[in-house]
Amino acid sequence: MNAFADPPAALLQAHDLTAERGGRPLWRGLALRLSAGECRWLRGANGSGKTTLLRTLAGLRAPAAGRIERGPLRYLGHANALSAELTVLESLRWTAGWQGLPADTPLKPALERLGLAREARRPVRLLSQGQKRRAALAALALPQPAGTVWLLDEPFDALDDDGVARLQGLLTAHAEAGGAVLFTSHQEAAAVAVRRGDDLRLAA
Repeated sequence: MNAFADPPAALLQAHDLTAERGGRPLWRGLALRLSAGECRWLRGANGSGKTTLLRTLAGLRAPAAGRIERGPLRYLGHANALSAELTVLESLRWTAGWQGLPADTPLKPALERLGLAREARRPVRLLSQGQKRRAALAALALPQPAGTVWLLDEPFDALDDDGVARLQGLLTAHAEAGGAVLFTSHQEAAAVAVRRGDDLRLAA
């Protein structure tokens, strides 16, 4: 290893963040740096503010104090945010359009990555919970800018062993391609996906 090699580029940085709930601080002075190639597990007890932190980093919630430097990112919340009446393919096409991708962007490869190619024409309402989670996760397999940060809230929720393995592969491939991931999970299987960088723990 070259001791003088440049450190990986910072893709997201947070400085002195403070978040409050009901007038009480969840955490104060939090600093965070996500670098290219990192896949980090955000851990903490229930109520410690994990979801709040992800939403704050994604720009969906303003911090009480502090600042965030961010580039391109993808956020996936605990809810799948799928329309029950759309098919799996229609749902992914809508997401691709919302992300600004061309109308002719191939969608089948993303569905194949999550094992949903055979379900492409099925309405979301007919899917199992695990299949719905896969359908939401398929958005991560769409083309995206280099160095994109993924902020994922319980991405392993409802997945069977095959789904867990597919998601682990997706996270690892994204980190290896120069992206970064910060995710929450209550499943120990998530540890397999962690690459470089310590877990981030929030105090209760």
